[in-house]
Amino acid sequence: MITFTRTGSIAPGKTREAIAFAHQIAKIIKEKHGVTLEILMPVAGNPYRIAWRTRYEGLAQLEAFSAKVLADADYMATIAENSANFLPGSMHDEIWRTL
Repeated sequence: MITFTRTGSIAPGKTREAIAFAHQIAKIIKEKHGVTLEILMPVAGNPYRIAWRTRYEGLAQLEAFSAKVLADADYMATIAENSANFLPGSMHDEIWRTL
C-alpha cells in the first residue's frame, strides 16, 4: 500500500480561502477521478499548513492517477486560480509505503 501526502503552507491572511480551495480540489478529484482525498491541518507545529492524503495499492496506480490529473484542464485551472493562497515553493510531496 502506498500513501501519498501533499502539504502546502498557507499565505498570510488566506486561511479561509486555502481551506475552501482544499475542499474544492478534493471534490474535483472525487467526482472526476473517483479518488478520495483526506484534507488535514496540523494540531501542533506550524498551524498554517494544509495537507491532502490518499492511498493507492501501488506506485503504478499513483503514477496513473498523476498522469490523469496533470491532463485534467479543470484541475490545472483550479490550481492556477488559487496559487496565491499558498506560499511560493512550499508545496511538498511525500510517498510512503506500508510495511
